Amino acid sequence: MGKHVGLWLCLVSMVILGVPVYAADNPAETASTAVAVEPPPHHALLDQPLRINLGAFYASVSNLASLGGPGGGAGVAVDFGKALDLPSYNIVGEASMRWRFTQRWRLDVDYFNINRHGTRTLTESIDWNGTTIPIGSEVEAESKFSDLRTAVGYSFFQRADKEVGLGLGLHVAQSKTSITTTNTGASSANVTAPLPVLVFYSNFALTNTWAMSMRLDWLSLAYGDYSGQIRGVALDFLYQPYQHVGFGFGWHSLLLNLDVAKTDWSGTMKSTFQGPAAFVSLSY
Repeated sequence: MGKHVGLWLCLVSMVILGVPVYAADNPAETASTAVAVEPPPHHALLDQPLRINLGAFYASVSNLASLGGPGGGAGVAVDFGKALDLPSYNIVGEASMRWRFTQRWRLDVDYFNINRHGTRTLTESIDWNGTTIPIGSEVEAESKFSDLRTAVGYSFFQRADKEVGLGLGLHVAQSKTSITTTNTGASSANVTAPLPVLVFYSNFALTNTWAMSMRLDWLSLAYGDYSGQIRGVALDFLYQPYQHVGFGFGWHSLLLNLDVAKTDWSGTMKSTFQGPAAFVSLSY
């Protein structure tokens, strides 16, 4: 994830510092030389106040979870993909909305969910909810995850063809992981965790029809029954040949590392979703 952040900041610095000047410092010199100045590009990504994206990303999914037994303790983390033969790659539907309610202030809402299910005969024993499930047991596993993200941002640097901003957001992550066997029945771990994040974002008009958008969500915290980290990265390119319709592609990722210590159960959740994305963009 550190590599993503470094690349992001490098790109932002290159664009901001390397952008050509569109107005001369000396008007008299401009008049005498009569050099034509090309205006900056204008893209709908920076002009239109409301944008809705509908699409999907082909995600590489990693999900480790543990459920402690009645005696307490987090238990041993189970790799659901490896131990329980759940698919490692999934097509994940996602939707997002961005509303510029003033020139510099914006509201973002994003949502995606994924359900994975599998049945297999164990080739290695696993510990779950204080019980060891032995080799050769027939198990049914299910992993559900959803993330609702909201954020309010302020563009502290803004030009006709670019903007850079900071914001505060909230990821409401919901996870359910369960293992069912003939002998032990079903044991599940359910978590709903509202996780605040710091947000950095930027948008750049490359031409009148092409634009680039970047976003980083980050936080490491401990509060109440929860402690952990969250990292989110989105890098997108948007082609908008029509006034209200565009097409985009990019790379999306979310890393969530959460420890839970509640009275009814204690456990961990480590989930990673990352992969290429494509979407249709509607703007007004």
